Amino acid sequence: MSLAVVARSFGSPEVLEVVEVDPPVAGPGQVVIEVRAAGVNPADAKLVAGTFGADPSMLPIRPGSEVAGVVTAVGPDAVDGVLQGGDGPVSVGDEVIAYRVSGGYASAVAVRASSVFAKPPALDWAAASGLLLAGATAWHLVEATGVGPDDVVIVFGASGGVGAMAVQLAALRGARVLGVASAANADYVASLGATPVARGAGLESRLRAALSASAGAADAAAAGGAAGAAGAGAAGGAGGAADAAGDGAPATVALDTVGGAEGLDAAVALVADRSRIATIADFERGAALGIRLLGSGPGADPGAALRNAARAPLVALAAQGALTVTVAATYPLASAADALTLPHAPGKVALLP
Repeated sequence: MSLAVVARSFGSPEVLEVVEVDPPVAGPGQVVIEVRAAGVNPADAKLVAGTFGADPSMLPIRPGSEVAGVVTAVGPDAVDGVLQGGDGPVSVGDEVIAYRVSGGYASAVAVRASSVFAKPPALDWAAASGLLLAGATAWHLVEATGVGPDDVVIVFGASGGVGAMAVQLAALRGARVLGVASAANADYVASLGATPVARGAGLESRLRAALSASAGAADAAAAGGAAGAAGAGAAGGAGGAADAAGDGAPATVALDTVGGAEGLDAAVALVADRSRIATIADFERGAALGIRLLGSGPGADPGAALRNAARAPLVALAAQGALTVTVAATYPLASAADALTLPHAPGKVALLP
């Protein structure tokens, strides 16, 4: 028998339980993966809560949409036998990651082979299980807003799973990035390649100061003043305690991963083109402000094709070491409810069957 986490009713994560289920079988176009880690995402809690639909016929629910593990069986016609992102045919024993899957909170899962990619050797199991959902969502954000090397990008929720990916992807495109997060996570945000700015009351003023400091740093770097650039960046990272006056270079893009009036109001005050402000978290306020809505909310662009296409380049970037995944915590399957209710911490959470 295999183990799986299920919800027999809709509700809070506490309704989740571990049960024995029949082992999965690799049907046509599928592989079976022995799960070494399952990525935990906010969407899993929403699924269990009935946010995406509460029809009793959907029960029992098996959450989990991304996993990392080892292939134990290959069905017929599994993508013509080719491992996505690998060097040859998909085979028993391959170390892989998979997204999107159904019922990933389990000890084993059957997956469409077209959703399976070679696990980047640079990532351990827990980190690998957290790469693709957050990464594809962040890819959608930077692609929809056209982030490029001339941009100054603000990422709200920069220490979260999607926010951390958005910071890295924007920086890889050559943009200057300001990352909004709690003051406690400033060092982590800086390690991702952004100037950290503390969230909370007075955020817009701190962002303006950080923009000015960031512009000064860029000018100093362009003139060969590396020491001046480092000092200006540190001033911005301290939450805007910069001596420079004025707004500096304007922000050109804002990416919101957390929602709320504080961030979105600052975004529309600082970014002139509202088509280059996007949210994945606050569709009501976002619609009222006339910004881009991305994801599964009402009136939002789901970007399914774009997100699917992002998986292969995300795996490649992780394999090159250009994209990292920080793991905040890991839990056993029996503690899935605790994993879904973990207070905000920088990085991703994984279940280890």
